[in-house]
Amino acid sequence: MRIWPGSLAGRTALLLLIGLILVQAAGLTIHALDRVELQTFIQTREIAGRGFMLWRNLAVLPSERRNAVLPDIELPAGLTASYDLQPAVHADMPPVTPEVARRFRLDGPPPPFGAARFRPREILVGGIPPAGFAMSMRFADGGWLNLRVEPPPPRPWHSENFLWAFIAMSCCAVALILWGVRRMIRPVAELAAAADTLGRNFNAPPLPEGGPTETATAARAFNTMASRIRRFVDDRTQMLAAIGHDLRTPITRLRLRAEFMEDDEQRRKMLNDLGEMEAMIDATLAFARDDAATEPSVAFDLAALCQTVLDEAVDAAPDRADVIVYNGPDRLRAQGRPAALKRALANLVSNALAYGGNARLRLEHEPHGACIRVEDSGPGIPQAELEQAFQPFRRLEGSRNRETGGTGLGLTIARNILRGHGGDVVLSNREEGGLQALVTLPGAT
Repeated sequence: MRIWPGSLAGRTALLLLIGLILVQAAGLTIHALDRVELQTFIQTREIAGRGFMLWRNLAVLPSERRNAVLPDIELPAGLTASYDLQPAVHADMPPVTPEVARRFRLDGPPPPFGAARFRPREILVGGIPPAGFAMSMRFADGGWLNLRVEPPPPRPWHSENFLWAFIAMSCCAVALILWGVRRMIRPVAELAAAADTLGRNFNAPPLPEGGPTETATAARAFNTMASRIRRFVDDRTQMLAAIGHDLRTPITRLRLRAEFMEDDEQRRKMLNDLGEMEAMIDATLAFARDDAATEPSVAFDLAALCQTVLDEAVDAAPDRADVIVYNGPDRLRAQGRPAALKRALANLVSNALAYGGNARLRLEHEPHGACIRVEDSGPGIPQAELEQAFQPFRRLEGSRNRETGGTGLGLTIARNILRGHGGDVVLSNREEGGLQALVTLPGAT
């Protein structure tokens, strides 16, 4: 069972609670020791005072009335008395311990009993283990007052309101600790959320730079980093756009010159090469610009979007309509950028059709979002190259023909779009043959 929390807030709160428990334990221990000492002093004075008063009351009475009066006298806890003809203290009793003697002042002179006629003719003292004693005091007429003193153990926690006061203080302290920890850790959570948002949207608003010095410094450093990343992406996009624009001019000139070639076969090959170059430039610029990142996030029907992707695939290849299949619910609400997701799913479906000959799209609703499986019945991909297929310009098909090999950016663009939504896509070979692209997308309901 895991006791140490994983979150910073949980660890901070746990350490503070442990410190509170230790401080309260130390404070309560000191309180208990003081209370024990006070109770011991009160018990000693009460027993000694009542014993003295009991002697005075019985000394003025005739011997025949003492046993009748004794039961009516109220004695404190730990003190019992009897009037007998013989002393209760005998030679076989152990001596009084030094602590008991010091506590009840039995090691000094006898207390002042007043006039001579009120003073005991003889006083005998014997110990009662572990912390009591017996005292026998002889009256002038020969009887004995036998006192047995066994003080009850101190009860430092005996209080009707103590438990409720302790619970109330503990609850207040715990509530204050949890509130303070959450308030202190909130900037860290906001920083983590901003970092996650920045990974999805470079145009996210900056973090507020207020609060404690350390938090403000971290927020300022994060905003500076985000600004530098945006500037780097913008510079890269502008550079690629300029390169693409400059390349279009010679490509256009080459296309015009190719039109005047007399050799039809060479003209066709050259025009195909130029068309492939234009397609690669367009795909590269689209990948660099990431136009999907600027699309606003809205609520949409994911099931309808999947069906639209398959319908467009059927329109592009009517002869394959019977091998393009959809399985899933009729409606599934999701939050995201529908145009970007449509492009990502279209890339996966087109790859399945191009390399597997068919495409089966299955949409499933899971507790944490949606799961989309795009399957085909093709030859699959070697296990060692499943992850490499997502690298830019990585084409596992050896042909340089646009009709079969593509530009090598389809899977890369699809993964970037899905990760920008907090999801992902992974490839795996199916046991029955073919390839499966597993898409996870959070936030679907």
